[in-house]
Amino acid sequence: MVKILKINPLFCGLTDDKIELALEVFSAKRSEYIKNSVLASAGERLYRFGLVLSGTVEVSFNDIDGNAVIMANVTAGETFGESLCWLGVEEIPVTITAVSDVTLLWLSPDVLKSADSSAIAHELRNRFSSMLAQKTLNMNDRVQILSKATIREKIVTFLSQYSNRFGSKTFSVPFDRESLALYLGVNRSALSRELSAMQRDGIIDFYKNSFKIL
Repeated sequence: MVKILKINPLFCGLTDDKIELALEVFSAKRSEYIKNSVLASAGERLYRFGLVLSGTVEVSFNDIDGNAVIMANVTAGETFGESLCWLGVEEIPVTITAVSDVTLLWLSPDVLKSADSSAIAHELRNRFSSMLAQKTLNMNDRVQILSKATIREKIVTFLSQYSNRFGSKTFSVPFDRESLALYLGVNRSALSRELSAMQRDGIIDFYKNSFKIL
């Protein structure tokens, strides 16, 4: 678990002893869920944010026409629900679902809002603020995708973002075809056709959710 935690900016660089102390500050609670479990529903309040230890969690909402829109797929070492939890939103606008069997740590930000002046609380406040700021910047990635006019442009932008994130032209994404279509805002059949066309054109190669930019 510690190895996974050190991927996350809240815990990266901390000693094992400090991580244990940080988990106490966050009143960490470990939970396991089976595939398709609803972790939080739109209209509820989220009192803790989650950190994924294993598996994949999907954050989505329904648009005005009732169509599902995927905001993010969250994998091991990543967090979800921080802003909603921190702001104390009474009725969250998203539904959070386990895409696979998942193991989570539920973390409470209450101590970060308190007057606790301990060194660990101070450090975690700074780390939490930085993480929220980085999440805001990351939303620009989604804006770039949705602003593209064609399916191919959306795919190229999406794959380029993941290639840059992994520092490699070969990588895997946390989406199956259906969820990727929802994330890109395109029709699933049209997405499959365009991926096949890009493969024929020698732009990419792929197998399931693994891609290689040629």
